Amino acid sequence: MAEDEGMTYSDAGVDIADSEAATAALLGAVGEHSDQEGDSDYAGLIDIGERYLALATDGVGTKLLVAEAVDDYSTVGIDCIAMNANDLVAAGIEPVAFVDYLAIDEPDDATAEQIGTGLADGARTAGIALVGGETAVMPEVVSGLDLAGTCAGLAPKGAVFPGNAKAGDALVGFPSDGIHSNGLTLARKAVTKQHDYADPFPVSDDQRTIGETLLEPTRIYTDLLDPLWNHDTHAAAHVTGGGWTNLPRMGAFRYVITDPFEYQPVFEFIQTEGNVTDEEMHRTFNMGTGFVAALPSDDAESIVKNTDGRIIGRVENTDTEAGQVEIRGLTLPENNS
Repeated sequence: MAEDEGMTYSDAGVDIADSEAATAALLGAVGEHSDQEGDSDYAGLIDIGERYLALATDGVGTKLLVAEAVDDYSTVGIDCIAMNANDLVAAGIEPVAFVDYLAIDEPDDATAEQIGTGLADGARTAGIALVGGETAVMPEVVSGLDLAGTCAGLAPKGAVFPGNAKAGDALVGFPSDGIHSNGLTLARKAVTKQHDYADPFPVSDDQRTIGETLLEPTRIYTDLLDPLWNHDTHAAAHVTGGGWTNLPRMGAFRYVITDPFEYQPVFEFIQTEGNVTDEEMHRTFNMGTGFVAALPSDDAESIVKNTDGRIIGRVENTDTEAGQVEIRGLTLPENNS
């Protein structure tokens, strides 16, 4: 890549199209494993009578490499809880229990203790129980470590969000706490072109290092469940991998974002250091908004009075099969997450 060319997620090593193709191949081989009414893009739902049992699984990703570089694993357990619990919230499911899976190349008590501390902190914030887990020592398979987990949730059938927005809905956004746990492959390579993780973070006055800024834990959105349940929430989206192209997971509509949250300095720093385009930033990162819900206008105006959310846009009809997102003057490509 020439020096003056902007970095992309694909250049950094993650090709979203290839990832989608691999996922499609896996699902094709497994076959249709569930056709439950109310099944969600964010969780698998099992009909257990009057309620659904839901399961979501996810990991921390290459944010672990930042933790390794600065020798601080104390917050990645929070990320692991958040990435799973937030997916359940996006389906209208209450997370209730979590199991973790830690794969390591060699045992290390200090690292394991830090990870455990983060998992406990995340579980307390999410209001869920840690009910066990697995630690596997696999030196020929894993270099360093990998952390993932599965979250179980329960919800009455009437509480699960329909999962489809409606034309005319307002979009309520809720702020993120920073980069969360997606796009770190691009972020790491952008910020380390001319800096070290131990360098002071230059776009802030809070005296944190670059590494500490990247390790800011993912916000946990379980506190939004009651307000969302108490209003006519049609659908919700957890803004994770694929950034703003997650919104069409609420249906093939045109999502017009007119008043997004200002993005935190970490995104400005990544974009500048990697010469990343606005489009690529919004296709990769949450850009300051970590969760979005689609509701009727009256409900949207009501919910923002009692939460830290705000109305960021609206839902319109579109003739594109996969839906589209318009934000900050950009029209993002079709949903690729």
